[in-house]
Amino acid sequence: MPARPFRRRGGRTRKESMTSQRVLQPNRRLLNKVPEITVYFWIVKVLCTTVGESAADFLNVNLNLGLTGVSVITGVLLAVTLAVQFATKRYVPGVYWLTVALVSVFGTLVTDNLADAAGVPLETSTLLFGVLLAVTFLAWYGTEKTLSIHSIVTWRREAFYWLAILFTFALGTATGDLMAEVLGLGYLATGAIVAALIALLAIGWRLGLHPVLAFWCIYVLTRPLGASLGDYLAQPPDAGGLGLGTTVTSVIFAAAILGTVLYLSVMKPDITPAAPASASRERGGLWQTVVVLALVLIAGAAGYSVRKSALQDSAAPVPVAVPNASGGGPVAHVTPLGDLSAFRKITQDTLDLLNAGDQSGATSRVDDLESQWDQAEARLKPKNRATWTEIDGKIDKVLRELRATSPQPADEKAALTALLGSLG
Repeated sequence: MPARPFRRRGGRTRKESMTSQRVLQPNRRLLNKVPEITVYFWIVKVLCTTVGESAADFLNVNLNLGLTGVSVITGVLLAVTLAVQFATKRYVPGVYWLTVALVSVFGTLVTDNLADAAGVPLETSTLLFGVLLAVTFLAWYGTEKTLSIHSIVTWRREAFYWLAILFTFALGTATGDLMAEVLGLGYLATGAIVAALIALLAIGWRLGLHPVLAFWCIYVLTRPLGASLGDYLAQPPDAGGLGLGTTVTSVIFAAAILGTVLYLSVMKPDITPAAPASASRERGGLWQTVVVLALVLIAGAAGYSVRKSALQDSAAPVPVAVPNASGGGPVAHVTPLGDLSAFRKITQDTLDLLNAGDQSGATSRVDDLESQWDQAEARLKPKNRATWTEIDGKIDKVLRELRATSPQPADEKAALTALLGSLG
């Protein structure tokens, strides 16, 4: 007997109707949209993170676009790239890693805008982005019953994935800057601490730590690791760096990313196997997550408290000798930030070089101002946050003017003169 055909509904067979419904399903399954977690994944991730830090600084300072201009440009590029990423039906290395690089830059700028433009303390930013990341994970798991990146097979999961990626970059930026600048550890020491934590998590992963928990913890930590590497390469030797500058550092790492992505595109060592029809539920991760978060909060709070206490003990205002207006000789004066004569000397040297027509010498000398001011932030900022913020903004203005593509001597001198007035 021949097989019975499906009954027709409105001119279509039941089979055709079911197929159409699957096609119109908004969360229909795709091939997994993210790469396999191999050594290549972590290499390109750190490279993208380093480019995110150095490129943001290059666009903001060297090209004189400012935080707002860079944020708008990067936001538009990210929106376009995300649209392309969502439109793909599978993992495409070039599109995926370009999106990660732009998210890295944008996440850095989000934190920088909060700190520099809005005056939000890095402690607040760290807590804010930590909470936002936790809420994202809770909503993701509550909706999909999985946080595994091996199951990014629907648009909704992909949306959660990229939102989590954005918050990991913003959180990593805030945490790294908090350790390096506010707590005065410096980027090299911060990088060493973060690298040790990553190694500890990797060992725990091999010994049974929940893979999803270990992955996302390491993903957050690679942000300050990459930033520390970028700053170490870009900063001048007297600040403990190699002195390559943000331009050279950005070019080197962008070229390394391009080469690695081309290799991945051709050899395809990071293609994941086809995802199962239904995502498996992760088990055993809840109690491990609670334990890890408790340890992080306790250790972080204790370390922060001890370090801040040590910094406050050394933050007493320093008396500085200033000329007596009556001509009776110098008198002791307590400035809000203590002795700023070293910064005033660098600023005056830079202005003298400009007056002598030595633009390149002035640009080189102002690098010392940037590096020494950054190193002194943890010592100076606790003394008087408002004064520090005012001077920091004027230093940023000086840096933008002297590093502009087409520097204007009048604008440079005006910025330096204004800074000298604030330095006392």
